Amino acid sequence: MLLSCLALPLLAQEPAKIIIKTDETVNPWNHLQVNNRAETFQFAIVTDRTGGHREGVFEDGVTKLNLLQPEFVMSVGDLIEGYTRNEDQIDREWEEFTGFISRLQMPFFYVPGNHDYINEVMARKWKERFGRDYYHFVYKDVLFLCVNSEERMTGAGRGYIGDAQHDYIAQALRDNPQVKWTLLFMHQPLWNQTNTGRWADVEALLASRKHTVFVGHNHQYVKYERNNGKYFILATTGGGSRLRGPQFGEFDHVVWITMTPDGPIMANLLLEGIWDENINTEKQAAFTQPLIEGRAVRVEPLILDKPEFQGGEVIVRVTNDSDVPMRARLDLSSTAQIWVQNTRFDEVIAPNSVELVTFRLRTGKPVKADALTALALKTTLSYSPENRPLLEIQSEYQLRPEYRRPVSKAPALVAVDGDPAEWKNLRYTATDPAQAQGSPFAHKGAADGSFTFDLAADDQFVYMCVAVTDDEVSVTDGNNPLSQDGIGIQLDARPATESTNSNGEGYMKNYALILISPLESGTGAGNVFMPEALPPGTQTACRRTATGYVVEAAIPIAYLDKMQGKTWESFRFNIGMSDIDNQGAHTTVISWQPDWRSAANILGSGMFRK
Repeated sequence: MLLSCLALPLLAQEPAKIIIKTDETVNPWNHLQVNNRAETFQFAIVTDRTGGHREGVFEDGVTKLNLLQPEFVMSVGDLIEGYTRNEDQIDREWEEFTGFISRLQMPFFYVPGNHDYINEVMARKWKERFGRDYYHFVYKDVLFLCVNSEERMTGAGRGYIGDAQHDYIAQALRDNPQVKWTLLFMHQPLWNQTNTGRWADVEALLASRKHTVFVGHNHQYVKYERNNGKYFILATTGGGSRLRGPQFGEFDHVVWITMTPDGPIMANLLLEGIWDENINTEKQAAFTQPLIEGRAVRVEPLILDKPEFQGGEVIVRVTNDSDVPMRARLDLSSTAQIWVQNTRFDEVIAPNSVELVTFRLRTGKPVKADALTALALKTTLSYSPENRPLLEIQSEYQLRPEYRRPVSKAPALVAVDGDPAEWKNLRYTATDPAQAQGSPFAHKGAADGSFTFDLAADDQFVYMCVAVTDDEVSVTDGNNPLSQDGIGIQLDARPATESTNSNGEGYMKNYALILISPLESGTGAGNVFMPEALPPGTQTACRRTATGYVVEAAIPIAYLDKMQGKTWESFRFNIGMSDIDNQGAHTTVISWQPDWRSAANILGSGMFRK
């Protein structure tokens, strides 16, 4: 046979080696024992195409098999719909299927299923086209048995192995007693059926040798361990399926087998997860990047210059930069505190155009903005590009009316030394457990971990002072502040239209990030993460106290003016505290406003004005 003949010269080849200059001491690799043993090989298996076939799926499988480049492809039957005696219909279906297979760049081995071999006409047609309905071959010392579970032609649930086929299998096994593995392929799972003829005898012959069995038919993947081997019912490659997912064994796949001296290594490759090099081209990326970066939807949050709210508008700018229409659906539901007058927008936006959507908000009486629960704005953008599948992206934004706080005028002399003496009162606190994230029950309240802070500005700097309460300060000089007790100060000085929509991307580029821990000495500039990336002229200090530590910092006004492209007017600000307790067993992050990077991020939270 062709494959068994090919095996001899392949086995005789010297395995390829990596030719590289090595150092006698250390090298940038673990070892050079390439995983290319001559006896190892890869092949693929396709499973049921029919029994309620879905157009295009099997063809997609063929395309993706050519991407994967196995050495050959096995099947487990149900390749055509069949179940007819009309010879013209049978011929048409086989011509269609062999047309699919003609595109394969490697050998394909047929195995009959009940849809392919259900009556004497279809059996005759099979033999006219393919000759044998059961056969075997050996490749690289592995025996492949291709078995006909449909020889009695009695249909689903009634597979059968007759005497002649049993004897053939027995002879093939006798002729190949020393192969390292035996693989059997057939259509129906005969071990789950009764009145299966000589199947039990076939199993008895297999029990004493290393073997694996692959079948289809049920359209639901299940693995069995029986008869000293592994038996697999495969799912579908286009056959009827509810496709409820891997947890239900319902999916379209090809099976990738790596045959090793220790047996087959099996990978189920779902068709939807196999893509060629054109999965995302430059043209496609230009189309999708605005969606990924959130540029298609920009929210102008309701920013207040007083702490109370009673009514106002949120404006959402929806931009369609593409050359195809975009359907935009925006949903903003009311809460118990805020009534949204118009809760839904659902329109088609023309190519290369912009739509401004206004949501009107009201409360029954003035309410402190900080006490309001955030509203959830849900957006769905859909495109139907020509010759490409539907593209849809869903996002959710948290928003509420946000009070833009004034920055105090700095005292005449501010020394960035970690001593808060010149700060009469730190006005802002972060003690609310709702802003604590980490190990359950790790945060024990304000005495365990909290902070107060304030901001002030003059013509030269924006100053900040943070007084941290931490009952167990754990720091080591030189360690990354991200991995020990410390705080992170974020200041986004970009124009408000950008900073309010920030989700924490591009730190040190889009916004200043001061990550700082106390030094073991308790004084000094502190242990600062990437100080060279901070705005030029930034000053820091950190001093230990009896109850924790104090951080002071100053960011030059020149940096704010540069980021806004004019004299600064406002900036967005947040602080997060890392509290590591119990010798590292508990880590809690306590923040003033929700983390900009999290799903809880509230657009425009933490705004300050001159």
